[in-house]
Amino acid sequence: MSDNPEKSQAHQRLRSLNEALDSGALKQVARILNGGLSPSDIAHLLESSPPRQRALLWNLVDKQLEGEVLQYLNEDIRAEYLSRLNAQELADIIEDFESDDLADLLQQLPDTVIQEVLDTMDEQDRRRVEEVLSYPEDTAGGLMNTDTITVRPDLSIDVVLRYLRRHRALPPMTDSLIVVNRRDEFIGMLPITKMLVSNQSATVREVMDTDIEPIPVTLSDTKVANLFERYDLISAPVVNTEGRLLGRITIDDVVDVIREDADHSLMSMAGLDDDEDTFAPVWKTTRRRAVWLGVNLLTAFIASGVIGLFEGTIEKVVALAILMPIVASMGGIAGSQTLTLVIRGMAVGQISGANVGWLLNREFLSGILNGILWAALVAAAAMAWFQDVTIGAIIAAALIINLVAAALVGTVLPLFLKSRNIDPALAGGVILTTVTDVVGFTSFLGLATIFYA
Repeated sequence: MSDNPEKSQAHQRLRSLNEALDSGALKQVARILNGGLSPSDIAHLLESSPPRQRALLWNLVDKQLEGEVLQYLNEDIRAEYLSRLNAQELADIIEDFESDDLADLLQQLPDTVIQEVLDTMDEQDRRRVEEVLSYPEDTAGGLMNTDTITVRPDLSIDVVLRYLRRHRALPPMTDSLIVVNRRDEFIGMLPITKMLVSNQSATVREVMDTDIEPIPVTLSDTKVANLFERYDLISAPVVNTEGRLLGRITIDDVVDVIREDADHSLMSMAGLDDDEDTFAPVWKTTRRRAVWLGVNLLTAFIASGVIGLFEGTIEKVVALAILMPIVASMGGIAGSQTLTLVIRGMAVGQISGANVGWLLNREFLSGILNGILWAALVAAAAMAWFQDVTIGAIIAAALIINLVAAALVGTVLPLFLKSRNIDPALAGGVILTTVTDVVGFTSFLGLATIFYA
């Protein structure tokens, strides 16, 4: 029996929907889609469907649900649907969007369409969205929602409670009220749980928390996510350089940032776009992957060029051609381990100028120790295989050299790329593989040339 009845029911509805799709019962599909599934479930179903089935499902979604479903779709698929809508249709869909979600959606549209959509909105909503749009998407300003409830420090708890009861509903994820002065400068936070158990005659100033640091509007979204994780935040105020309150960031948007960062790291290492559609058409998939395959081909030619320099040596000793992949492969794996560790450390803010030296020294020693261990094993196997002590010594030395080089490059490379504003997750793997191939082949074949010349 399932521990989560709601989750079990959702799975059951999805199974029923798939059965209805297979049987061609479109009326039943529409009924399940619009009456039994949440917008997030519908979005997941669309993302999990091939293009033809996806188009059919989208056409069956009620117009009233389209806006909510769009919020949960990945950017690639969302952009496809948005491109088919005119400004008025967009305005109808986004009527109940929060300002941060609306800004995210509008940023995928041409400037002319953005202006048309903004013109259809009332002045207050337009001003809120324009505030968010004025900041880069990957900053606290781009993440924040301007729909906040603020109170003054001199009010009593009783007055605040009566003020809250005048609202039909509180903004989502409201765990605290934001306390500001008459100039809208941030002062502190008033947790709702604390307010409910406090003396109603007490003032906000007496009850509020003042040890909470607001988030600067220009802070990167990754650092915002780190702050939420470190301090277990549900929401946090966002301020400008003068300390004036601009909005707040909520945990649901931070979860999206964490997921997007994870997707970015994973997909970038394969040279794919963050929002790559699993069921994208053949031509689109081929076009996107062709560029990265071309880059990898160039690096492969570099490694092949190094091998070509030692063609004469390889012709004399055939065993070299057999053993070459071992040296390159071991270096590539060792380098990838270090590269991944450093990129992760950078992403969570654990690596700085103060500890890079220690990390570099640790990886250097680890490379030497692993090099000695595996060099001894591979050398013994090579000598037993080819009955040649020299070739065992050569591959042992080459392995040690390549594993040490891989560890050092894996540590330094992401830091160097980051300092040049190049994404380490995107470019690091290709550069590292090229370096370990070149160093491995050069050391192995170079030593062989010396000993077998």
